[in-house]
Amino acid sequence: MSLRFARTQVYPAGEGVPAAERLSAMLSLMLGVCMSSLDTAIANTALPTMAHDLATTESMSVWIVSAYQLIMAACLLPLAGLGEIVGHRRVIMSGLVIFTLASLFCGLSSSLEWLVVARVLQGFGAAAVMSVNAAMLRFVYPSNQMGRAAGINALVVGISFASGPTIASLILSLASWHWLFWVNVPTGILAVYLGLRSLPATPRGRASFDYAAGLLCSAFFALLIFTLNEAAHAQGWGRVAGEFVLTLAFLVLLLRRQSGMTAPILAVDLLRLPVFALSALTGVCSFATQALAFVSLPFLFQQVLGYTQIETGFLITPWSVVVALAAPIAGRLSDRYSSGMLGGVGLALLCLGMVSLALLPHQPSVPDILWRMMLCGAGFGFFQSPNIRAIMTSAPVERSGGASGMVGTVRLLGQSCGAAMVAACLHVSSAYGALAALWLGALFAGLASVASFMRLQYR
Repeated sequence: MSLRFARTQVYPAGEGVPAAERLSAMLSLMLGVCMSSLDTAIANTALPTMAHDLATTESMSVWIVSAYQLIMAACLLPLAGLGEIVGHRRVIMSGLVIFTLASLFCGLSSSLEWLVVARVLQGFGAAAVMSVNAAMLRFVYPSNQMGRAAGINALVVGISFASGPTIASLILSLASWHWLFWVNVPTGILAVYLGLRSLPATPRGRASFDYAAGLLCSAFFALLIFTLNEAAHAQGWGRVAGEFVLTLAFLVLLLRRQSGMTAPILAVDLLRLPVFALSALTGVCSFATQALAFVSLPFLFQQVLGYTQIETGFLITPWSVVVALAAPIAGRLSDRYSSGMLGGVGLALLCLGMVSLALLPHQPSVPDILWRMMLCGAGFGFFQSPNIRAIMTSAPVERSGGASGMVGTVRLLGQSCGAAMVAACLHVSSAYGALAALWLGALFAGLASVASFMRLQYR
């Protein structure tokens, strides 16, 4: 089969590629998702080592992580909009190539400045992959198997998220931090090869890309994430207020710029659809809950309960492992049953799990902690796949790119809000901040469950 950048055959959404090519196409997509998800957090483990090796401070080394996350948040929606115009396959393949080359440059960087620049490029490539990944699922799988596809996607994200620290620790025990990035190179090459062979070409829009709207959207989301973190760390209320006003100014300019557009980059047209809007709200609240738990629990386990860093890692892992196990099951069920019902029940379980963690006894045993983490993981797993399916199938086919971009944006926005709230809780009280964060997580999970059940009236 010829390895051309653009295949001549265009597959309509809902039909899916031939079964013989589906495995190869899915493997290409999932390799891209796996690399992007791993690199969201994998560098955290090596920050002290990289700071020492690059002769910089630990506070400055945080930019190695922040640059990647900020550029992803800024570029997800513009790249999703671009995918609707030039084709989702072109955006994904470009993203895989950029991510692979940037990973090579990350490993070759000899200074903090060059590493941050390479991480910006890597984040841009990851944003391209993640922005239209969910949209491409509508063309790889037939419509009656979208839940299964979403379940596989959630499985890969869950495994990547759970194994990130372990993989980083293993690499660092055998080699230098450079290999954290170089391992992406052969994986990226394989993903590009499989994508060229089997990812289908998708319909292209007739409109031209609005670069001004794209820049305004990027500036809005980058400033929003930055301002949330500034507020959480109490960087002076005058400064935070000024940044918030600037963020709102970019939002107003963006809304004015895309007023009247049939396919706006910030998908306000899709947010007018009740199921889409409720699914997006559910996603933000649930990912905020996950972040509130994952960021606060290490402080609770180590500083309050006296566990070591390694023990803490093992105690948290069951959450992600159960998510990875539950997501494919929930995905298959969502092809037959209401996503609103599945998500609502799952998020109610997550809420109960968060309450049980907040009510841990003063000296809990390991089983006391593990069953609570597994309950949270089961609840989150039964929400994630059906919610992705609900977001994608509630949007018109021609707006698959915009809907896909919202999937990634909802996740990043929820995670950023959750992490910022943990920082704020710990800033107010180092002794009780982690516990307060868990109660906040229970509140957000409860709100998400209510929003999910509200979708039942729009079936």
